[in-house]
Amino acid sequence: MARKTDPQPPAAPHAADSHDLIRVHGARENNLKDVSIELPKRRLTVFTGVSGSGKSSLVFNTIAAESQRLINETYSAFVQGFMPTLARPEVDVLDGLTTVITVDQQRMGADPRSTVGTATDANAMLRILFSRLGKPHIGPPSAYAFNVPSVRASGAITVERGAKKAVKATFNRTGGMCVRCEGRGSVTDLDLTQLYDDSKSLAEGAITVPGYKGGGWNSRLYIESGFFDPDKPIRRFTKKELQDFLHREPTRMKIAGINMTYEGLIPRIQKSMLSKDKEAMQPHIREFVERAVTFTICPECDGTRLSEGARSSKIKKISIADACAMQISDLAEWVRGLKEPSVTPLLTALQQTLDSFVEIGLGYLSLDRPAGTLSGGEAQRTKMIRHLGSSLTDVTYVFDEPTTGLHPHDIQRMNGLLLRLRNKGNTVLVVEHKPEVIEIADHVVDLGPGAGTAGGTVCFEGTVEGLRAGGTVTGRHFDDRASLKETVRKPTGTLPIRGANTHNLQGVDVDIPLGVLCVVTGVAGSGKSSLVHGSIPADEGVVSVDQGAIRGSRRSNPATYTGLLDPIRKAFAQANGVKPALFSANSEGACPTCGGVGVVYTDLGMMAGTSTTCEDCEGKRFDASVLDYHLGSRDISEVLAMSVTEAEEFFGTGEARTPAAHRILGRLADVGLGYLTLGQPLTTLSGGERQRLKLATHMADKGGDGPVYVIDEPTAGLHLADVEQLLGLLDRLVDAGKSVIVVEHHQAVMAHADWIIDLGPGAGHDGGKIVFEGTPADLVAARATLTGEHLAAYVGA
Repeated sequence: MARKTDPQPPAAPHAADSHDLIRVHGARENNLKDVSIELPKRRLTVFTGVSGSGKSSLVFNTIAAESQRLINETYSAFVQGFMPTLARPEVDVLDGLTTVITVDQQRMGADPRSTVGTATDANAMLRILFSRLGKPHIGPPSAYAFNVPSVRASGAITVERGAKKAVKATFNRTGGMCVRCEGRGSVTDLDLTQLYDDSKSLAEGAITVPGYKGGGWNSRLYIESGFFDPDKPIRRFTKKELQDFLHREPTRMKIAGINMTYEGLIPRIQKSMLSKDKEAMQPHIREFVERAVTFTICPECDGTRLSEGARSSKIKKISIADACAMQISDLAEWVRGLKEPSVTPLLTALQQTLDSFVEIGLGYLSLDRPAGTLSGGEAQRTKMIRHLGSSLTDVTYVFDEPTTGLHPHDIQRMNGLLLRLRNKGNTVLVVEHKPEVIEIADHVVDLGPGAGTAGGTVCFEGTVEGLRAGGTVTGRHFDDRASLKETVRKPTGTLPIRGANTHNLQGVDVDIPLGVLCVVTGVAGSGKSSLVHGSIPADEGVVSVDQGAIRGSRRSNPATYTGLLDPIRKAFAQANGVKPALFSANSEGACPTCGGVGVVYTDLGMMAGTSTTCEDCEGKRFDASVLDYHLGSRDISEVLAMSVTEAEEFFGTGEARTPAAHRILGRLADVGLGYLTLGQPLTTLSGGERQRLKLATHMADKGGDGPVYVIDEPTAGLHLADVEQLLGLLDRLVDAGKSVIVVEHHQAVMAHADWIIDLGPGAGHDGGKIVFEGTPADLVAARATLTGEHLAAYVGA
């Protein structure tokens, strides 16, 4: 008979189980002020705080950056030489780190050949599938790839090994690229009427291209070439003369005793203007290029990017072009219907990838959608797809506002995905402003109290209940709910849209009211951006503020981006009787040692390069002689170190009064960027700050009569407290006689609107219709749409 044994004392915890925290001590990256926190592993931690309070600096630039750097160091020095070198973040101790997988909102590369399919490996699997099952069989997977051109070569090759010997060889590779458009799906045509006025002769200035007018070398080249009579109107040119004028191959000749190369006008413009990045062009040249170049669907491949051979090979009457054009949810059903034992593993993997798209709420996309057209939120969710089915556990996932671009209806689904990753035993760190996401957190870190230099400290760390009770800005605004307006403004006119059918719109007819705050809403993928950006005529009166990234190097700052530096330089130049170029750190005034950057970079090969403050200018970026010139007792480096609020006061009165600079500073303060310093590099700004900077810049664009502002999700990256300020700004714009059309999911903006246009009912081909138009009060009362239900719950109706 078994005897009852005495209970054993509990065993001491295993030493390996004592590392359940990620410890950060003394973090000083960007605006962080010696931040020290401990984060629980295998839990969901949400970082919140006003825009610019240091959330990204702590999560991305400190924790994620150090994890990545440590992983890179495990490779050999040879391999590290091929990898980007990462500097160690400014932090005293980082302990307990695990492998970090970052899922950020960086837009996907806008390369014309990058599509949703190529970015997620779905295309690679489809290509293998068609190369195995497609009838007729046309070749290996590369034969179905629009990025691979067909190549044929033959000749002799010499192999230098032992006795040298020439061997005759032929080489063939079948690619799937359309020859005409080179896999881009569209071809460019030049509108000749924008290049020259055919009623004039060259001597009368017929060429209207920027830089070819007047008596410059560009126009002299054509006038004195001798290929045609410069006094004859272009419309009377013979066929040969027109060919020489527009298309002649490069020809060496002497003009006015100088050796020059003559080339037809079209190839010359294509090389000098059309091959350059449009964003980097001077405004007048960009305007010309946008006028003169028309993009048309490639007539040979009908926009599919693929060669005729690739389009002719089919599985069950579907070609790879048809498959990529399908909505992903439909494509998943088609793949499910394929039963072929020889490719079962491939079909299973493809099925999982396509189902992940549907599960994450992107089933409305198609694989041939250009990656550059995805919004920040869509790009982030597309990157998530490869991690959903991953068998890895005990890794740290870092998300940057995963709910950006999501309708309240879709946020619940995203929450489920975050919890699923956590429940697999992973640490999930999320930077987020939406209360719906903060509510599911196991641990909350609130940074602040303000933005920029007023932030960078931990105001609260603990549970969601503790945050609600705490007196922080986030805690106070956590349960804020905007109420419906008692009276709405009356429209002053309408902007009619008829038969809109861009992307998934189904012949939409709608009258957008002018002179009011109009919000366009609907679930992600319902056709909001297609309606607003694709159907509103982009005439003189429309000012569009989209979510495109701000381009800028570490030399760019708010002063250069907004054009504020021009009036400041002129004011300094006038006050001191010198030329304005002296007051530019990118021009004559630059410190000769650091070239106007303020720091000296030392490249250490495979190890992280180091940057040290320039000893000559002490980080001020200017030559010492320039700092002897003053305006209102301040030198140029002191002005660039001012915050927007200080500078607004400085340039508003007294000796330094500069109305042009004061106007720009006023707009920056209006959008809530009063804390930014004028010389802060653009690369250090958060996403919300960049969009508001763009909004401030566009507020200066004077449209036609009563300009129409089209703003795409202005609450992206905004804290609950900042949304209030944004609503005030939108109100001021409308009250100043402007029409504001906002594409938005945030219920506070919907509640504040004068008129709502709701698209749906679903996404992709289930959307594209107007399901409601009217006032927010009517939408709440009807509750006939998903938006109506969520808005009613939000305002407590």
